[in-house]
Amino acid sequence: MDNIVDALNNAYKEFVAAAASVLEAKESSGGQKTAVTVAALEDFKQRWELFRVACDQAEEFVESVKQRIGSECLVDEATGSVAGKSGAATTALPPISAVRLEQMSKAVRWLVIELQHGGTAGSSAHAHPSVPFDARFSEDNAQ
Repeated sequence: MDNIVDALNNAYKEFVAAAASVLEAKESSGGQKTAVTVAALEDFKQRWELFRVACDQAEEFVESVKQRIGSECLVDEATGSVAGKSGAATTALPPISAVRLEQMSKAVRWLVIELQHGGTAGSSAHAHPSVPFDARFSEDNAQ
């Protein structure tokens, strides 16, 4: 994370410095287009692109951390791992196994993919080979 923050900080500083160079070049040329102002503008464009790339990388990192934290919280909540922690809310729902949670998560992901591609999600919810249905974990057999 420190590397991402440092890269973003450096890209920002270089972008600001390039902007200042453009202003200085324009001022020294009396507002005329010269080789110096053109070069300063090209450097500015390059620094702008590098700054955008650094911002995109930082945003991707933040999104991946958010997803990881969300997944961990979901697993903790579903498996009852947070029940012993102070301040944790108790629910009337019994905890489920992490294996079952993963199976349900995969099934939901495949449904979303099928819906995004215009498929009929209801007809093949359990038919996808990477989302095997395990009857041992079905609610019908849990009783």
